[in-house]
Order: sequence, then structure tokens, then C-alpha cells
Amino acid sequence: MVFASLEFLTLFLPVFFAFYFLTPQQFRNHTLLIGSWLFYAWWTPKFLILIIALTIITWLAAILIDKSASEKYKTRMMTGAILVNLASLAWYKYANVVVQSLNDLFGSPDHSFIAWEKIFLPIALSFTVLHAISYLVDVRRGTVQAQYKLSFFSAYIAMFPHLIAGPIVRYKVIEKELWERFFSAEEFASGVRLFMIGFAMKVLIADPLSPLVELVFTQSAPSLIDSWIGCGAYTIQLYFDFAGYSLMAIGLGLMLGFRFEINFNNPYLAVSIQDFWRRWHVTLSSWLRDYLYIAWLGGNRNGQTRTYINLMLTMSIGGLWHGGESWNFLIWGFIHGAALCTARAYNIMGYAMPDFFSRLLTLIVVMLAWTVFRAADFSAAMTVWGGQFGFNGMAMGDEVALALRPTIYASFILGVACIIYPGTRIAQSGWWIFGTQAWRAIWPVLAFAYALIVLTGQQSPPFLYFQF
Repeated sequence: MVFASLEFLTLFLPVFFAFYFLTPQQFRNHTLLIGSWLFYAWWTPKFLILIIALTIITWLAAILIDKSASEKYKTRMMTGAILVNLASLAWYKYANVVVQSLNDLFGSPDHSFIAWEKIFLPIALSFTVLHAISYLVDVRRGTVQAQYKLSFFSAYIAMFPHLIAGPIVRYKVIEKELWERFFSAEEFASGVRLFMIGFAMKVLIADPLSPLVELVFTQSAPSLIDSWIGCGAYTIQLYFDFAGYSLMAIGLGLMLGFRFEINFNNPYLAVSIQDFWRRWHVTLSSWLRDYLYIAWLGGNRNGQTRTYINLMLTMSIGGLWHGGESWNFLIWGFIHGAALCTARAYNIMGYAMPDFFSRLLTLIVVMLAWTVFRAADFSAAMTVWGGQFGFNGMAMGDEVALALRPTIYASFILGVACIIYPGTRIAQSGWWIFGTQAWRAIWPVLAFAYALIVLTGQQSPPFLYFQF
């Protein structure tokens, strides 16, 4: 079940809210937990046991850390619980690709080196593990107190708004709301508004671009125009799909009385690659910074060479976290790590670039990296890269020309306009109709209503980040 589906909008959500608001305040975490587990089990019931098991292991480890007076024991307990979480994630994410790599190296078309039946990645596992690790580290640091109520902690981990694809919500952000929160009509209305905007982003902009992206990334030799159209479409699709999901999650959180952190801040307007990572998937980039780059690797405290190594390791591990079906995500992380190192060296040497060219160069690097992120494997990425650098001819192919239907043009133009608009003087000044309170109140309702009409006539593709 996905947020952008009729079964969620017309069945799960109204029934859940009915039970939730009829439940006395002190028992609402229990209702939230049961509803979240049902939400997860609706999709993959057999993997719910895994999520519950990791939740209990993390909960118990945090209590033992909190109760212990021994610093060594605390560290060992934290490390052990983190390793259990990471081992489960590594198994489900990379067992297939490691076995496939070994079979490619040592096997033959007629005989596999390792007999293997493909395993499937449980949805929500990646985000569950990140939530568990941040909680364990914060308890070990003493920045949060261990939650002794299993139902409360389980509700934090399994909360259905952020369960499947984030945003990553640190325990300390919602710790107070877990204990006490009250209904606010104003916050509920704000949450509904954000949900409607995210829903429209997904259905009206991201979804129509999906067939065009699939067409280009499965071509044997896309031309320069074809490959850049496909990459541009994917750049827009991924942003509006994932940012739309995040807005829906934040909106649902507000309806329940929780305030999640922002996850996207106009990333394609970034003036540098560092700025891009301050704007894109903010909760993941800050997680990588705080729990990996600084806490584990040492950040930039040990000289320039070590800083460059730490940047490369952080982004490569971030790529591995995304991966599973191929090594493409590791390459994607490596590209961003190299870009961050290059930008840092460029700044240290005292060079500067005009904002326009810096923004353009940043966007090109991001888009080239999206190519390997989207491609099915490295061979497919090389094919599209070849097209982007003009190795497969220049002219638009017949298949792409036929695929460019009016709905795709409309989604593409609307997506570009929504990306550019926040950086315009009109948006910054709040001038004209777009800045009026009446327009701000009306347009999400109109967009949501139209998106709902569109959804009734088609099947909305799953959110792209569900695969991670």
C-alpha cells in the first residue's frame, strides 16, 4: 500500500484516523503502533517479524546501555546492536549482487559457481536500520534517555508516515511528542495541505515521466538528445517522487501531532555540490555527517588528506546504503565523493566561479551521477553516458519522439517551472497571485483534486525510494 493509492486514501487513512482520535490520549501510541504494523503487513507481512525483531534488539540494547555504569560495556553493547542491524541490512541488500559477481567471475553460462535463489529486500529495512543506529549512538552519548516502554519505542520505529522511505526522524526530535501531544486544528490543516502538495507532485509530475525514463534507459544506443532528455526526465521524476513522498510523510506526521524535519530544500538550485547535499535528502545527509563522517571517521580534524579520504568513504558508504541490485550505487557515491573533494580543493586554493556557472556545473555533475543511479547496471550506465557525450549520434530517435506525448511535455514543463520558481525574484518578494493567502490555500486543494481524478484512471507507480 502506498500513499498515492485509492486504498490508502479511502480505506486505511480514514479508518486509522477514526480509531486514532477515538483512542484516549494515553493509548494513542498503541493505536499508532498497531496501525503502522498493519500498514506494513498489508504490503509484506512475512518481513514484519524482521522489523519487530530488530526493534526489540535495539530497544533492549539501549536499556542495557542506559543502566550500565561501565563505559566499555556501553560501547560493546552499542556496537553489538549496531552490527546486528547492519548485518541484516547487508544480507538483504548485497547477498544477491555478491553471489552474482562471484558467479560471473568463477562460473559459466552452464554452471553457477554458487547455486542461489534470489532473496528480496524487505521494504523499510534501510530506514529502520538508520533510525536504530542513530538512537543507539545518541543513547550511548547520553544525548537522549533510553525509552523503557517498548510500545513507545516501537511506535517511533514503525510510525507509518516515515516507515517506508523516510524522512529519517531522530528520536530526540519527537521524544516529547511520544510522551504527550495534543490535537491542533491548525497543525492538522497544515499537515493536510502538505500531504495534498506531495500527492500532486507525485501523481502530476513524477508519474507521467516514468515511461519516458524507462524507454531511454533501456535503449541500446540513445543519441545525445535522447539521453539528455531521459536523464533530465529522471532528474525531475526522482525529485518530485521523493520530495513528494517526504512532504506527504511530514504532513501525516503533523496530522498526528509530530513535527518531522524538512527533507528537501530546492536542491537543484544549489550553488555547489556541498550546497546540493545541504538541500537534497537533508535527513540522510545530516545523518551521514553526524554519525559517519564526524563521529566515526573524524571529519576534517586530521588534516586535508584524511579529510578527502573521509569524504570519499562517507559518500561511498552512502551509495552502498542505497544499493542492492548492482554496484552502480557505490559508483554513484564515489562520483559524489570525488565531486566534494574537488570542490573542497578548489575552494582551498582560493578559486571562485560565478554563481550561474557554479550552479550549472553542479547540476550537470548531479545529472551525470543520476545516470548511473538510475541505470540497471554499469553497462547500461555506460550506454547512456555514451549518448550524453555524443558517441551515439545527435538526433532524437523515433521512439523518443513518439513517446513525447502532451502529458509528458506538461509534466516536464511544470516540473522545471516548480524547480526554477523558488529562485526567482517573484517568489522571493511574494509578489503577485502566488504570494496571496487565498492562492496558497486554494491551489493545493485544486491540485490534489485533479491528481485524484488522474489517479482513478491509472495505477500509480511505487515510490522510487521504496527500492532502497
